[in-house]
Formats: sequence, structure tokens, C-alpha cells
Amino acid sequence: MSKVVKFGGSSLASAEQFKKVGSIIRADKERKYVVPSAPGKRFKDDTKVTDMLYECYDLAEAGKDFKAALKAIKERYEEIIAGLQLELSLDEEFKVIEKNFKAKLGSNYAASRGEYLNGIIMASYLGYEFIDSATVIFFDENGDFDADKTNEVLSAKLTECKKAVVPGFYGSLPDGTVKTFSRGGSDVTGSIVAKACKADVYENWTDVSGFLIADPRIIENPRGIEVITYRELRELSYMGATVLHEDAIFPVRQEGIPINIRNTNAPEDNGTWIVGSTCQKSKYVITGIAGKKGFCAVNIEKDMMNSEIGFGRRVLQAFEENGISFEHVPSGIDTMTVFVHQDEFMHKEQKVVAGLHRLVNPDSIDIEADLALIAVVGRGMKSTRGTAGRIFSALAHSNVNVKMIDQGSSELNIIIGVANEDFETAIKAIYDIFVITKL
Repeated sequence: MSKVVKFGGSSLASAEQFKKVGSIIRADKERKYVVPSAPGKRFKDDTKVTDMLYECYDLAEAGKDFKAALKAIKERYEEIIAGLQLELSLDEEFKVIEKNFKAKLGSNYAASRGEYLNGIIMASYLGYEFIDSATVIFFDENGDFDADKTNEVLSAKLTECKKAVVPGFYGSLPDGTVKTFSRGGSDVTGSIVAKACKADVYENWTDVSGFLIADPRIIENPRGIEVITYRELRELSYMGATVLHEDAIFPVRQEGIPINIRNTNAPEDNGTWIVGSTCQKSKYVITGIAGKKGFCAVNIEKDMMNSEIGFGRRVLQAFEENGISFEHVPSGIDTMTVFVHQDEFMHKEQKVVAGLHRLVNPDSIDIEADLALIAVVGRGMKSTRGTAGRIFSALAHSNVNVKMIDQGSSELNIIIGVANEDFETAIKAIYDIFVITKL
């Protein structure tokens, strides 16, 4: 068996954290490939190394003196090296970085150095081979990830290496220029490496013991999720659950490789398993609750709209013409409502309204702002009668007015629209009825 292990920034923020990571890796001989992030915060008001690199490069790009900022970054790494008692110097690496900053090689290059340098330290600490991600992870001319080329080259490279460290977050364009994934992209790198080496498990180590049923900022000490499917996770991630970069799901999902979210500071915890499918029943009817504020609803009314062929397409065309994506489109016989992000819509609302009048000639258009969407997700809902009824009963009991309900045909999730001011109350009510009281 082989395992790919990815460690987040908080897991590698200091020498003490590095030592925890080293113990975890050495405790299981199957942990053969390691994907490190850049050092995160050591304490609450600390600065992540990636942010330090961005700030340093901004100075360089503006033609200002950046040596003090670069020195501060170097000191972060030297502190880790000294704490691990390694015979390692990054002097030459920092000379190259300084030279490339002066040459203005780009913010992607600057940001990637956090993972690159941490990878060198990790490889030295473990005695593993270091693989520069720019040589094995590729993007095409348009900046899109080149999955086929990456898998071919990376698979061949990993076949040669029994144990290796592959830094997260970056790869290279066809001309060799460094290109990064979006923030949190080390999760994606871990998934790519797991696919390339056909790993049995992809362990993603962070500072929490897996996924929680609800946001701990809203629910005090919410219960953990033991097993979640990729589809459930996709729904929750889309609505704001952010333990794992959502693009990290796809490479391993294609190969049927499970992801195990673990806690570096509590390695004895089982964490959360993310799987393609499972016969294991969820402990509760629901798997998780997630949501976002800041939506608005555009309600279009027109008599006999249901008999107009192409009516829905023309409604959405008005949004498309203005570069606005929609979230949900519940409809009735003579009404159709389009939910959109308020911050995207508010500056273009009159253009959209004019477009709707031109394209569908509605009887009326009504816009309601300051709405929140909540996703109640769970594979157990399909086989449980009365789930929607229990949700609405709980919300009614808490005096929450439901603005919208949308349930997919898969019966995997129910989306509920409420006023922004009722968002927290609604989540507490749903959590209580399914998890606490289990009525």
C-alpha cells in the first residue's frame, strides 16, 4: 500500500509542528509521498509566509527596496531549520529568489516559493527525495491545468522514487514560467500526486479533525462527520464548507481513491473519510449543513409563461449578457425566480431588468435583496420520509420565514432561502432537530 500525505500551513508553521509531522509520517511506512504547504501562522496575529511573499514581491514590482522583507522571510525558514537541527542552508535559494524578484518574474513565482522552500526542508528532514513541482505539474498556454501531461510525467517520476516530497500549490506553463493554483491549491497537488502514484489513500492533514456537521462559529461544538461521499462534499463545499479545496476532489474521485481528513495536533482522531460511495449509514439523517449570505432574488411574473417555448432560456440570457451566473431557478406556472449573488448583480441590475423586458416582456419584475441560502445535505434523506417537513417545522418553530425551497431530483440536498438576518437562527434550528433532539 502507499499513502500520499498533504500537510497544511498550520501543520508546518514552526519546528515544533514539523516534528509532529515527522512523527506522523514515520509512524506509518505506507506514507511514501509528502505534499507540504508553505509555513502558516505560528500564533493568532502572525503572518503566513505566502502573504509575506506577496507583500515582498509587491515592493520589488514597485521598484522599492524589498531586502528587509525578504530577510524576514528567510528568518522564518532559518528558525525552522535551526529548531530541527538540520545541516541545511537556503542561502543560494534566497539569492536566486532575490534575483528573480528584481527581474519581476511574477507574483505566481513569488507565492510558490513558500511551498518550494518548505519542500526542501521537509525532504532534508525526512531523508526523502525532493521533486520540484514545476518539473512534473503542468498548465497549458491558457493557464488551465494539463491533467494528461501531468499524470504521464508525474507517474513516471514517482515510479523511480520510493519516497519523495512534492511541494504543493504550483506547477509550470509550457514556457517554464511558474504558475500557481488558487489559494489552498496544495490540496489539489496532493490529489494529483495521489492519482499519479495510484495511492490507496490520500491523507490531508490540517488543524481540525475532519468535517463538522455545521459551522462551529454558529453551532457550539458541532458533531463531526465520520464518512461523507464526494457528492455530498461537493454540495457542502459549494455552499461554503471550507476544510478542503473543492477542486481537490476530482483527480482522486476519478480513480476511486478515498480522502482522509486528519488533525496534525490530534493524530489519534480518525477524522473524516471522503469516499465515492458507501453502504455505511450516516449517524444522522443529514450529513451536513452549510450556507452563504448575500443573495438576491429576481422574480419574473408573466401569465402563461409555461406555454412559451424558450422562455426560461431567454430569462437566463439577460443574466448571461451581463456576465452574471445564477445559483438557483425555482419556478411556478406563471413565475420564475432567479437567485444571484447580490454583489455581482447590484451594479448591473437595471441592465438586467431592461434585458428581461426586451427578451421576455414580463408582466412584472420584483427584486428582493439580503437573502441567504442554506444547503441541508445527506445521503440518508433519500430513504427517510418527512425530511422536508421536519426542516419546515423546525424553521416555523423558530419564527423563520422560508423564501425559497429547491430540492434536487437526487434527493441528496435541500436548498432553503431565508432572510440574511434569519441565517444563524435557521441553521441552529435545523441542527437541533436532526442532531440534538433527533425528532
